Amino acid sequence: MELFTTGTKEHDEERQGEAYVSTETKAPFSKFFLIESYGCAMNFADSEVVASILEKNGYGSTRNLEMADLILINTCSIREKAELTVRKRLTEFRKYKEKKPGMLVGVLGCMAERLKSKLLEEERLVDLVVGPDAYRTLPDLLIEAGTGQKAVNVLLSRDETYADISPVRLDSNGISGFVSIMRGCNNMCSFCVVPFTRGRERSRDAFSIVAECKDLFDKGYKEVTLLGQNVDSYYWTNPETNTQVTFAQLLESVALINPQLRVRFSTSHPKDITDEVLLTMKKYHNICKYIHLPVQSGSTRVLQLMNRTYTREWYLSKVARIKELMPECSISADIIAGFCTETEQDHQDTMSIMQLAHYDYAYMYFYSERPGTLAEKRYEDDVPLEVKKRRLQEIVDVQWHLSNESNKKEVGKCYEVLIEGNSKKSDSEWMGRTSQNKVVVFPKANKDGIVSLKKGDYVDIVITHYTKGTLIGAIKNN
Repeated sequence: MELFTTGTKEHDEERQGEAYVSTETKAPFSKFFLIESYGCAMNFADSEVVASILEKNGYGSTRNLEMADLILINTCSIREKAELTVRKRLTEFRKYKEKKPGMLVGVLGCMAERLKSKLLEEERLVDLVVGPDAYRTLPDLLIEAGTGQKAVNVLLSRDETYADISPVRLDSNGISGFVSIMRGCNNMCSFCVVPFTRGRERSRDAFSIVAECKDLFDKGYKEVTLLGQNVDSYYWTNPETNTQVTFAQLLESVALINPQLRVRFSTSHPKDITDEVLLTMKKYHNICKYIHLPVQSGSTRVLQLMNRTYTREWYLSKVARIKELMPECSISADIIAGFCTETEQDHQDTMSIMQLAHYDYAYMYFYSERPGTLAEKRYEDDVPLEVKKRRLQEIVDVQWHLSNESNKKEVGKCYEVLIEGNSKKSDSEWMGRTSQNKVVVFPKANKDGIVSLKKGDYVDIVITHYTKGTLIGAIKNN
């Protein structure tokens, strides 16, 4: 599936394949690992867990391929394009391994889980294959691979959450951090490979989540994003008291750490985002007013084929409820063009639901069949590629218009912005985001040329103009 986005963080295309270095650990190391991550925020968070495990076993992080004793690539299987990108990247490692025969190359994550030992046959350069629930076994697998044996562990777990592992923050801006709260997915959407690559849902214990978020705040972080394939289905039972913790209760506990700590979450399944969650969001200023609410299609018929468990009308009623309780809340979505049997009327239904929901951002794909999914087994992928691409472009055009209109409405308004760092285009400008997840760029200096703010500060910004992807503003009363 192809991706287009106008600015959300769940799947940042600019970060795909980045090599990460720890911003925390200063200890000397005799061995070094390089890790590249592809896919969603969960993969990036998992790479930080892997880094923690490796550092405890004597490996330091590097982004220098020639320096690396171990190269790891954390993979995504949600799209065919992602897997092809990984395979191409693996071929580029060959020359480094030839220069350094003892170097090990490993494939982690969803692609490792989907292909298992077959990956070793297809990619002879690879020494170890490790699924998302098997990262604790990495030290033993490295010993095995170091003897010349191919090492594989792709066993899925019903209880692994890595709750006791403190992630090493890789290339963090020191302001925003990911915190994984659950793993796996039970939804079995027919187009999706995630339930097969990440296993069943299991929720991490609430105490460890709150402790990790508090630790981040104590270290100077000002924002946490709670991560899961479907965060709203979070449900944990305290074994000592037998009391249950829902996602709404967890949200509240994190929000109460400190009013200066912003709280975000991703991703929501429409069927599980309850009034309890929405009312909790409304109650606390520091819970960001932004919801990623994947729709996938605007056609009830297609939604049924996708096994999404809701209708067009039900989805729109959920959007209306969000806007009723929080008129200022931004909403984004995932949309698939050209799913099996999709007609022109189905396509028109998708474009009309976009206009009715008035998404601020969207991730837009054309459908590509993924091996092992329910759709592959049940339905014919019968929409021609050129039709998929045409429909996708029409969807993109609709979203560009919606994003433009959304940003146009922001001109003249004042928003609290958390400064995340320099803007991409100029060191003389700050970049930050609003509670609604909109990127804002503004000058660092006041009218007298004085720079008094720093990264991690909150500041009130008046929006003066905009582009389709960015708000541009000035410090209030500057």
